[in-house]
Amino acid sequence: MGDSGILRTMNDERRGAAILGAILILVGAAFLVSNATGFELDAAWPLFVIVPGLVLLGASFAVGGEGGGGMAIAGSIVTTVGLILAVQEATGLYATWAYAWALVAPASVGVGLILFGTFTGRRDLVAVGVRLLGIGLALFLGFGIFFEGFIGLSGDEAPALEGLLPIALVALGAIIVVGSLISRRRDW
Repeated sequence: MGDSGILRTMNDERRGAAILGAILILVGAAFLVSNATGFELDAAWPLFVIVPGLVLLGASFAVGGEGGGGMAIAGSIVTTVGLILAVQEATGLYATWAYAWALVAPASVGVGLILFGTFTGRRDLVAVGVRLLGIGLALFLGFGIFFEGFIGLSGDEAPALEGLLPIALVALGAIIVVGSLISRRRDW
């Protein structure tokens, strides 16, 4: 390993330490705010998932390269899980995990690729990300319509199919149009 390899390793170690330090600062600050204001973090517990996910996502841009791409995907997944948990905590609809998994993978993987590809100028990553996001949203909508509309998973006596079907059709159509435009552009 030459001098440049040692310097690169030192920079990677410093970046990792800076990321860990930033996470600790954010968690400590949350506890300080909680103690000073009397704000209870019971209902805000999904923030302990969302904030590290956002930190990881932000750190991916500092790291760059293939390692940064992996961090962007991981940060997007963790952030999405936290956001889903926050919605479920606010609504009490925990049974929606039956179809919300599609937002975690493949949809959030697509979001991570789109963000990282856009930031680094990698159109190939953006194209793959859009495709994964579209697949994830289509799965989420399809399973959501099935579980909520036909089965009534959330406990509604009248299935929600009437209100969801037009929205789902418009969203699915938009995904198909965007996907076909992106693949047509790539063929050129």
